Amino acid sequence: MVGSSKAGGEAWRGRYYRLEEVQKHNNSQSSWIILHHRIYDVTKFLDEHPGGEEVLREQAGGDATENFEDVGHSTDARTMSETFIIGELHPDDRGKLQKPTETLITTVQSNSSSWSNWVIPAIAAIIVALMYRSYMSE
Repeated sequence: MVGSSKAGGEAWRGRYYRLEEVQKHNNSQSSWIILHHRIYDVTKFLDEHPGGEEVLREQAGGDATENFEDVGHSTDARTMSETFIIGELHPDDRGKLQKPTETLITTVQSNSSSWSNWVIPAIAAIIVALMYRSYMSE
């Protein structure tokens, strides 16, 4: 079962596929994905996927393990996924799977000094206060 402790530890007795072959199956006529080193042919499931066909198509031909786990699929979905297993990724290709790049939030590098971080808002606040005072005095 996908995500079970047995999936990673048990020896595979079926067919191995090379990563290059899996990567060729990335279209609507043939969509394969990799989950926990198992190969799934999800072509017939594209129209039925509750999250939409696009979700599977984006992952087709590659490793969808992290995205599959991030969604938090139900036990029923995990059980159903077993019916689509066609093989396992060849052990020599497991190291070739690209790890997802981390999306880091970065700030724009500023050349201005730290005093401008408080002076500009202070000046804006003084201007707003003067305008308010002027408006209230009329």
